[in-house]
Amino acid sequence: MTAISFCRLIAVLVCLGSLIASVNESVAAEKPNVILVMPDDLGYGDYASLGNPIMHTPAVDAFKKQSLLFTQFHVSPTCSPTRASLMSGRHEFKNGVTHTILERERLSQDTYTLAQLMKSAGYTTGIFGKWHLGDEAEYRPESRGFDEVYIHGGGGIGQTFPGSCGDAPGNSNINPALWHNGKWEKNEGYCTDLFFDQAIRWMDAERKTDRPFFAYIPLNAAHGPHVVPKEYYQQYLGKMGVSEDTAKFFGMIENVDTNFGKLLKKVDDWGIADNTLVIYLATDNGGTAGVKIFNAGMRGSKGSVYQGGTRAPAFFRWPAGGIPEGVECDKLTAHIDIFPTLAEITGAKVPAAAADQVDGISMLPLLKNPEANWPDRLLVHHVGRWPAGKVEDAKYSKCAIQDARYTLVNNKELYDLASDPGETTNVIEKHPKEVAKLRAAYDQWWEDIQPHLVNEDAKGPKINPLKEVYWKQFGGGPDQNLLDRMNPEKKFTGMNKKAAKKNKK
Repeated sequence: MTAISFCRLIAVLVCLGSLIASVNESVAAEKPNVILVMPDDLGYGDYASLGNPIMHTPAVDAFKKQSLLFTQFHVSPTCSPTRASLMSGRHEFKNGVTHTILERERLSQDTYTLAQLMKSAGYTTGIFGKWHLGDEAEYRPESRGFDEVYIHGGGGIGQTFPGSCGDAPGNSNINPALWHNGKWEKNEGYCTDLFFDQAIRWMDAERKTDRPFFAYIPLNAAHGPHVVPKEYYQQYLGKMGVSEDTAKFFGMIENVDTNFGKLLKKVDDWGIADNTLVIYLATDNGGTAGVKIFNAGMRGSKGSVYQGGTRAPAFFRWPAGGIPEGVECDKLTAHIDIFPTLAEITGAKVPAAAADQVDGISMLPLLKNPEANWPDRLLVHHVGRWPAGKVEDAKYSKCAIQDARYTLVNNKELYDLASDPGETTNVIEKHPKEVAKLRAAYDQWWEDIQPHLVNEDAKGPKINPLKEVYWKQFGGGPDQNLLDRMNPEKKFTGMNKKAAKKNKK
């Protein structure tokens, strides 16, 4: 080979190397699809791979081996609050969400949502399951940034409360009516199957476009009522003293797991798994029906600010993003971190009007390196749900503020989570400096959230808005005399016997 030929060969190789590098940079810069799955009312201990002795959850167990698991991840003590924090990157009270009903579940109109954020980055957005952040038109997900909407109303299928929070009349987990892009649709099948099937159909269509997608799948299962086909729960009956209701709860979890496995297989079959970020947030609050069987050594459950009420496993898988597989991270993280994490991953910019909204921290450094430096932060947990007009009475009731080591509960109990993760021994007398620090931080937080409590005096409509649309579509409706006599503090199903019979046909 002549010197000239050799030089030409080197030049070709250099050009080829530059081209390969350019292609790799292009692939690395491609925005991932994002799938966020979140069941309802499960506990940290309701998965086989996390220690449950009788649960059958093979899909999540396999996913754990492919994912980075955050073991000290926290959510809110109840349903709507967690959803409000996910959608905003800030504590639920700053979104006006202090309850799950009575208009206090409505996501404040000044909140810039996660769906809006993703759309600003070029994503198409879909929600499949449980919204629970307002059922009036201006609060529904189609008004808050979601392109595709396939949900039930209220906080649980068939549940309705005074005011605006409520589902279709007479609804059930089996053959439910579901709200689909602005109208009700009657369906045949089981609710969780329907939510996953619709999500899969939508993702299948969206993956063929030139836009990435954000699929938010916040399920109603395993929230009550515990209604599920018998083949999913009969194997749990009688094991370790499991009651029929708890067996049905476990059956709903197994059904979620089966559907999650089906979704992951589709993602693999479509050839998009490498550049799809899948987040499995294993519950929206602490455990419920299963905590007596196994609660991962924690104290408390849903509706509690002990660790059993807020600690939730969170799994992240994104091969192209360099997330390690089968690794655990014990850094103190939370639902408010999802918003800034996805903002950084997608390059989305929060508009100036919402610049001060986000309290969370991007988890991207931990996704790349679970041992990365992480701030010693504080998280506040509060159940809310105080009686109307009793905000100040609730300041130190059902509340906790914690850092990575200590948690101060109800302003009078201190637990060292490093040595006592089960919160069995109150050590408040032994650590006065820590108590003073946490109390001062909590007092400042309480003062800061007061201007944001915009739903406290809200008045809802006489008739639930989603029921009203249902009756316009299918006929029927409430008896006006019943409405006039109705005690607003009592649960209202919204149908007289004649209308109920008609709607069952």
